[in-house]
Amino acid sequence: MSKAISRRDFLKVTGAVGAAGLLAACGGSSNSTAASTASSAAEAASVAGLSSDPVTLTMSWWGGESRHNAYQEALKAFSAANSNITVNPTFAAWSGWEDTMSTKFAGGVAEDVCQINWNWLYNYSANGQTFIDLNSVTDYLDLSQWDDAKLAACNVANAQQCVPVAMTGRIFYWNMTTFNKAGITEVPKTLDDLMNAGKAFQEKLGDDYYPLHLGAYDRMILMVFYLESKYGKDWADPTTSTLNYTADEIAEGIDFIKSLVDGHVIMPLPTYYGANGDNAAHQSNEWITGKMAGIFEWDSSAVKFQDALDEENKPGFTVGEEIKFGDKANGGFSKVSMGMAITKSCQHPVEAAALIDFLWNGEGAAIMGSECGIPASTAGLASAQAADAVKPLVLEANTKVLAFVDMPLDPYYESSKLKDTTDGVYTDVFDGFSYGDYDAEEAAEILLDGVSGVLSANA
Repeated sequence: MSKAISRRDFLKVTGAVGAAGLLAACGGSSNSTAASTASSAAEAASVAGLSSDPVTLTMSWWGGESRHNAYQEALKAFSAANSNITVNPTFAAWSGWEDTMSTKFAGGVAEDVCQINWNWLYNYSANGQTFIDLNSVTDYLDLSQWDDAKLAACNVANAQQCVPVAMTGRIFYWNMTTFNKAGITEVPKTLDDLMNAGKAFQEKLGDDYYPLHLGAYDRMILMVFYLESKYGKDWADPTTSTLNYTADEIAEGIDFIKSLVDGHVIMPLPTYYGANGDNAAHQSNEWITGKMAGIFEWDSSAVKFQDALDEENKPGFTVGEEIKFGDKANGGFSKVSMGMAITKSCQHPVEAAALIDFLWNGEGAAIMGSECGIPASTAGLASAQAADAVKPLVLEANTKVLAFVDMPLDPYYESSKLKDTTDGVYTDVFDGFSYGDYDAEEAAEILLDGVSGVLSANA
């Protein structure tokens, strides 16, 4: 795939944002004796009680500046309420974060309390080897604040390995300032609306204006939405290690994405890469100035995309409606956006559980607000709303997503082998197709083989 590879050669490399010290996890040692001791401590946690002696915990998360600030304020409040407990944080931007954490997990030196992606439970603790069972600390962490379905999504190897911070899914955001310039006054609600918008943008605003932008991974997600809507079946079944779509059906989905390019609905990827390299969409001049007037993103990203717009375009930012692409199902999925887990190397699991409870069930939730999405904890959401700390745009987007989507997400959909933005299967397929290295049938076969390979490897 020479063209896609050459594109990657000039991608801008961005390192992780500086953190408040890369500190070793509590207990530090990665040898089997330390792991055994930590595991025994976790099992005894529910009867051990909170310590009155000085305790130091470590905690890690990724995110942007506003999330970093919220966490640090919440940790200050926790330490004020628990004067003997000191929490040392490690945090950074997402870029390179999973690689860092996977190395720590493998070495048994990850922080005591970790913000994790849901699929990390399967990638790094499929046998329960990395995170403790939170059922052992329920005297200090009130699991009843999460409904059974959300908790069940985080129960792996018969262990409640994390609590869900938030549930999330994808939805359309529109810049109606630009849409109005194209003579369109309502958000797109159907595929026909999208196609008509593509024509209007090209005819009235010019070739460099598009009603929607989709990166390579966005195209993969929207394609799955389309296929699930049309055929009414989940993308994959991890219990049987099978993909539920044939090569012909996948090729049909790839042709659907091509129809959006051909209809001037979305910018060709080579055009976007040529102007922006690997910069995220919200950092692109096209988004900032309204030349790309739509995005298909996570509900938790609403404010980030609104804030990126210039002063002329910011007032037009609008949370759209989900689009139903077929008659068999609504299509699309929600997922646990992230979880909070306690590592088995932690020597103070009781205090770690109390920290998680404070952050997501207690006072900390009022400080965190919707920085990590709409709180999945009933008590946490009530606390955040009472403090007026829930961003209305994020709540609107989250409410629309969860009311619409029908399908579950299989835990290997976001495997790094599939999702990696440089070498992952999804990028290979949609970059290669965009550059003309593959036709739809070839791209479909590569995607089918890649996904099937990941599923069978984790059977």
